[in-house]
Amino acid sequence: MEPAKILVVDDESAILRLLREALTQWGYQVTAASSGAEALQALRGDMFDAVISDIRMPDMNGLELLKEIKRHDESVEVVMMTGYPTIASAVEALKEGAFDYLSKPLLLDELRHLMTRMTERRFLRGEVHSLRARLGEELTVNELVGNSPPMARVKEILAKVAPTDSPVLIEGESGTGKELVAAAIHRLSPRAKGPFIPVNCSAIPEDLLESEFFGHVRGAFSGAVSDTLGLFRGANEGTIFLDEVAELSPGLQVKLLRVLQEMQVRPVGSTKAYAVDVRVIAATNRDLERTLAEGRLRQDLYYRLNVVRVGLPPLRARREDVPALVNHFVRRFTRRFRREIRGVTPEALAALQGYDFPGNVRELENLIERAFAMGAREQITLADLPSLTAGQAAPVAATSGAIPQLADVEKELILRALAVYKDDKEAAATALGISRRTIYRRLKEYGML
Repeated sequence: MEPAKILVVDDESAILRLLREALTQWGYQVTAASSGAEALQALRGDMFDAVISDIRMPDMNGLELLKEIKRHDESVEVVMMTGYPTIASAVEALKEGAFDYLSKPLLLDELRHLMTRMTERRFLRGEVHSLRARLGEELTVNELVGNSPPMARVKEILAKVAPTDSPVLIEGESGTGKELVAAAIHRLSPRAKGPFIPVNCSAIPEDLLESEFFGHVRGAFSGAVSDTLGLFRGANEGTIFLDEVAELSPGLQVKLLRVLQEMQVRPVGSTKAYAVDVRVIAATNRDLERTLAEGRLRQDLYYRLNVVRVGLPPLRARREDVPALVNHFVRRFTRRFRREIRGVTPEALAALQGYDFPGNVRELENLIERAFAMGAREQITLADLPSLTAGQAAPVAATSGAIPQLADVEKELILRALAVYKDDKEAAATALGISRRTIYRRLKEYGML
């Protein structure tokens, strides 16, 4: 383990020399500064585990330096020293976050004991933080299954962006796992103990969106019999995930932009604004450039949301992940159905790997669940996957002729789902992982409404 790095600050050269010699002898790596300004310069250029500082110094006293240190890096432990100890100064130092308080002349045995306690506490704090991070990573890996290059890139981005507070915009087809990614970002962030509130923007009726987002006061409209917080205030100190954000009306996009800029919401019918502390993660299954060009998503809102952009690959772009995903879903449904199934047969796995999965991971999950629900035993076979016909299951490399357009595949899936669910649009939308509004819009485009 590397030696702890200590910054000592005092305007008396004799004290600096004493501390440097003693701390170096005890195995610490020491940097000396003769003023508060010099100490801050050192802190900006290096990472320190602890600071030992005098309180009385000419340009910047130790308490002012303590505040600046904690503003710069709250995890740095600080020990204050003074030749003029008072109860008031000790209380103020501890109140501002000092680890301890020493009187001059220094007793080296006391200092050594204090340094041992301080470095032990820092080490234990680091171990706890590391353990929490590892547990969070394991949960993320368990849900974001797959180690293909596209998924490895996604996980690398998540690891970097999660500890920040920056807005994230997730782009991906329906069923690629955008909500799982948003939840993973939240769980690995400092907001993990706060609420995570997912919102499907296309599933909320247009006339209720503003009230759902920002709350309302009693009497604001017919049926408003009591005050409500709204989703943004409900997500305070946590994360709100706005799925299908491009489906919001232009008017609500303007109000959402204002909330993101000011971090304040005003309930419907109220003249009072409330501050909110919320991280926003948004997602869309649309082509963003086309959506912007068509005016469906405001550019200013797009730029506000698109601080970090995460593109989720479709399942057909990471076929090597299919076996791991299949095993993951088999284990999950084995527990739910209380039935032991030993994976899938080689023929069934080959068919699954050759299929294009327009519905992506959600469609694969539905296929495995259907096999369990229809009574699969011991192993899932091709007979348990009737929707995978020979033509659908043919590997891409073996296909010939024209490749069907995505719009045609989408239309076929929607019509097939409506047939299976006897024209129940809500059930068909749920099975496909899209909103009922999207089903209606597509049917209108097909000239079937």
